[in-house]
Amino acid sequence: MISSVSAALALASVSSVLAAPVNTNVSPLVSRAVAPTPAFVVYTDRFVSAEVLPPATQLAGFNVVALSFLTLNGALDQAGAFAALTPDVRAAKKAEYANAGINIIVSAFGETDKPTTSGADPVGTANTMAQFVVANQLDGIDVDYEDLAAMNKGDGAAEQWVTTFTQTIRQTLPQGQFILTHAPLAPWLSPNAQFAAGAYLTIHKNVGALIDWYNIQFYNQGLYTDCEGLLNAAGAPFAGSSLFEIANNGVDLNKLVIGKPGGAADAVNGFIDPATLGTCVDQAKAKGWNGGVMAFQFPSADSAWIKAAKGTSFQ
Repeated sequence: MISSVSAALALASVSSVLAAPVNTNVSPLVSRAVAPTPAFVVYTDRFVSAEVLPPATQLAGFNVVALSFLTLNGALDQAGAFAALTPDVRAAKKAEYANAGINIIVSAFGETDKPTTSGADPVGTANTMAQFVVANQLDGIDVDYEDLAAMNKGDGAAEQWVTTFTQTIRQTLPQGQFILTHAPLAPWLSPNAQFAAGAYLTIHKNVGALIDWYNIQFYNQGLYTDCEGLLNAAGAPFAGSSLFEIANNGVDLNKLVIGKPGGAADAVNGFIDPATLGTCVDQAKAKGWNGGVMAFQFPSADSAWIKAAKGTSFQ
């Protein structure tokens, strides 16, 4: 969630790192969630409390919370902490959030995981991660693939890896029953010689129909700092990567969720205060967009943050 296309930049983490093995005591497969439209998503990676998630009232206005991150080495940080809860505590928290209209999903990979470069098997990885979703009675999974080296290589291996992973995980987590989202860096949804194999434009052509929406990371690229750059004209070096430019590149407009850092410390750059972001949201809504808003991360982004970021269009 903190990658720059130009360089991999790391932020200091204040999270505790809790590794949790995948629970093999899998509950029967049942329908968990119908993808909400529009989507209002918040990630949680930093330690919150022993109960892992805050009271649902603190996230009122969001309809999806993404536990971060489920990695190639297991569930870490908030994803690991949630899986480590006793079954009764986990079920109670899940029921609390369901009653508040908030789906709980897990976010896979993140900035430190390099699935293609490290040689991970996309089929085996997808099956393992799908099992984690089912075992922990989650509503779905978000794919935060940030293997920059593989994507920049331009040989198509990254695109094929993500395609195969997506196809495989949908076999266990059927569409209409489980949420499946992806969180691409905004430049990956624009035509650019740096991504010779097409990056997420190719992935969208291959498996976009299987993906419920894209939590687009409109930050960390030195762009998208005002409404014009965010919505209409991103500018160099990643021209074509603003919201409506991405739609013009062939990606369904209402699958595009505007992702922003909850606070300035949650990203390297690209922060817009939520009240100003709300004016951008109103402009986009007036032009026919209805995708939603994503924030990285709680506690910077809470119920007050999303109320302001929704502008007047989604109150």
